[in-house]
Order: sequence, then C-alpha cells, then structure tokens
Amino acid sequence: MSTKTDKEAEPGKPDTSKNTKSGPDILFYHLERAKLLDILPNLLEKSLERGWQAVVQASSDKQVGELNGALWTTNEDSFLPHGAAEDGFPDQQPIYLTPTSDNPSSAAIRFFVGGAQPDDIKGYERIVYLFDGNDGEAVTNARKQWKRLAGEGLEATYWKQNERGSWEKKA
Repeated sequence: MSTKTDKEAEPGKPDTSKNTKSGPDILFYHLERAKLLDILPNLLEKSLERGWQAVVQASSDKQVGELNGALWTTNEDSFLPHGAAEDGFPDQQPIYLTPTSDNPSSAAIRFFVGGAQPDDIKGYERIVYLFDGNDGEAVTNARKQWKRLAGEGLEATYWKQNERGSWEKKA
C-alpha cells in the first residue's frame, strides 16, 4: 500500500510541492507598441487556461473601475470572468481586480499594472509586471522593482516587443 506524501494544490492555487526555486517566476513586460488592454486580456486568458486564478493589482480604485469595465468588452469571442470588491464574492472571482495587496482567492498569479507596487510576492507561482515603456516614471519604477528583486536574490525575465509586435526575451 502506497501513500501519497506530496500535497496537491487546489485548482487555481499555487502548487508549492513542486516548487524548488526560491520564489515565483517573475516577468516584466515592457509595453511600447501595444497598450495594456491589448496585452492583459490575452495573458489573463492564458492564466485561466492553466487553471490559475489571477489577481490584477492596479494603482488606484479609478484604474480598477476602468479595467473592470474594459474586460467585459475586450473580446467578442470570449469571456474573462472577473470582478472587484464592489462586485462581491471576492474569494470566488477567477480574476480579481484590486488596488491593494489582498488576495482573497489565493490566486497563483499576480499582475501589477499602472504603476502598482508590490508589498509581498511570496506564495505566487508567477508575478507579472506590465509597464508603459513610453512613460518615464513607469520605466523608472520597473527598474527599481527589478533591482529590488535582484537584491532579494530573485530572478526575473524581461520581455520587450520588437518591430513586428512579437515578444522577445531581453534579459
């Protein structure tokens, strides 16, 4: 008789039993040719396809409201189930939008948009920073986050769009 000793993660939750690295996968997306709402819905869709719940942390209540409205209409062919605190049931939202560091659904992936800054990134499978490369302050903030993470011994990858709009790994 064999017994299972590895703890299985719940669907949409991080699976820490297989995680041998010191932290989450960290990705920086430098947006120059595309806008946030051109990229974010696709990344959220891919996250849901992996069975992950997601948190999108924006920099303000206003930006959360804008994202909440925009995600309903970004693609006529698909639906991205999402909500914010005012929609109720935050622990049941597959994609939760917030201006704070809360994670009511124990999501596996967290997106930082609009200059939102992380308090803590522990417990996630993946962290994604999306920043506007045409905004000097956003670029400066992304560089600060990169340096902070490197100072904590964490590794990150940096992605930038080429002239054709394809993503290239730069670091």
